[in-house]
Amino acid sequence: MTEETANWNPAASAPASRPEQEAASDVAGMTFEQALGELERIVQELERGQLDLDAAIRAYERGSQLKAHCTAKLREAQLRVERISLASDGKAQAEPVDLD
Repeated sequence: MTEETANWNPAASAPASRPEQEAASDVAGMTFEQALGELERIVQELERGQLDLDAAIRAYERGSQLKAHCTAKLREAQLRVERISLASDGKAQAEPVDLD
């Protein structure tokens, strides 16, 4: 866990006045590891059940954005290492991509 995720505060990270676009932009600039670390922290906070309702909702919304970002990053990585092609029998198959 990074220092950034260790200090995450659901009430401070996404105040009600913060525009949703800003939050999405913030997530878009994260690496997979940063997003996953923050997502893990949010899950722990929600599992503890010690957040008030508004903070829990904000944390859940932030977690949803982070999950979508992580999913997209994983998909990008997968596409970089495989390429779909058609075999001689017409069936689709994945082939490694030459990254050079």
